[in-house]
Amino acid sequence: MDFDHHYAVAVDWQGDRGTGTSGYREYGREHLVTASGKPAIDGSADPAFRGDPARWNPEEMLLAALAQCHMLSYLHVAVTHGVVVTGYSDAAVGTMRQTHDGGGHVTGVTLRPRVEVADASMIELASSLHHEASEKCFIAASVNFPVAHEPETRARS
Repeated sequence: MDFDHHYAVAVDWQGDRGTGTSGYREYGREHLVTASGKPAIDGSADPAFRGDPARWNPEEMLLAALAQCHMLSYLHVAVTHGVVVTGYSDAAVGTMRQTHDGGGHVTGVTLRPRVEVADASMIELASSLHHEASEKCFIAASVNFPVAHEPETRARS
């Protein structure tokens, strides 16, 4: 049985410096991303596009969504296979190509999960579960670029 899940966020531009979008350098890219009952996210454009480097940009948020989704899917898959995960971190990277016409697209993402399992006997199975986790990740299934994985698995010391 299929189920639809619905999500809602609000994005409010904060970059009017008194003259609106009267020129490319005349407005800020700052914005606020909110959802009911959650802390706000300070957003902006990538600094390459006159954004504030102290704020999250959409490309970083897409990368974070992919890394979070893979982690959550992986933890679920680990449980179903009897693998006890005791630690998980990721140092994800992605590439966006800007095109000559001012557009662009993400060309790929590499997730680098570092997984710690309770026992050395679980390492081989734990390492193999990233493929299944990727297939179950809603965000990875929704993008049109490759999402690669470079996992590292070790036993808790």
